[in-house]
Amino acid sequence: MSETASATSAILPRARDLPAAPPHVWHWPEYGAELVGTFWNVFVGLSAVVFNLATGLPGSRLIPDASLRLWVTGLVFAGSGSLYTISPWGRLSGSHLNPSVTLAFTAVGKLHWHDTVGYLAAQFTGGALGASLLALFWGSHAAAVGGGVTLPGLGHTAADAFRVEFLMTFSYALAIFFFVSKRLLMRWTPLMNWLVVAGLVWLGAGVSGTSLNAARSFGPALVTGTWRAQWIYAVAPTAGALSAAAAWQLAGMRKLLTAKLYHVEFYRSVFRHLHVPCKQTRAASN
Repeated sequence: MSETASATSAILPRARDLPAAPPHVWHWPEYGAELVGTFWNVFVGLSAVVFNLATGLPGSRLIPDASLRLWVTGLVFAGSGSLYTISPWGRLSGSHLNPSVTLAFTAVGKLHWHDTVGYLAAQFTGGALGASLLALFWGSHAAAVGGGVTLPGLGHTAADAFRVEFLMTFSYALAIFFFVSKRLLMRWTPLMNWLVVAGLVWLGAGVSGTSLNAARSFGPALVTGTWRAQWIYAVAPTAGALSAAAAWQLAGMRKLLTAKLYHVEFYRSVFRHLHVPCKQTRAASN
């Protein structure tokens, strides 16, 4: 190993080499991983929006069909999150990158409340930083697509957008629960996440802008100062995720094996009531 690599490793140890996580402390490496992942997802995803939809950029020339261009945008947006999920730091935190996912897992008892707070703070911070870099990097091109702000589509009301965001997030949370409740499907959760979110972007963008994620909407709203209708993207995805958690429990569905979107047993876990091996103290699962 080179001297530079050795120095870097000393400052930022590999995620898999972190010691087992005690349960009742702040887990800063996991929160840092959520911040970086949300930042990456928001910046890369909204960069795809700018490249494919802003006038003067080659997206519209390369893909003339608007529907296909929207589908490709969704694939890039969702794909950036799924790529992070299988990275070392995504494997550490579980790669929620979305308050809706974190709150859904909290509602079924998978997180301690202090970790919920840490994850949410990291996600909203990451969303704001990602939207800030988007504005700096793309400049007027970002402004041409409203800085990535989510708003009800042309001809659609706030009620339409709320209903669509609720239903999409409800379905998305149930899909995650279904995959992480089965050993054979658990490893395929990142692939499911990529395809499902891309499909939801394609289906819902014209009605609500397809947020599913309060942190993704918060970042551009903060950077541009556009708060019109933003209550929809704070309330509807949260309500959809919590309703999915309640429906899962009321239906007596299978226990969730993990709260990670990609579980690898030799990475530590800060989550509760796990039913798969992981690097943690016995107390951490309580």
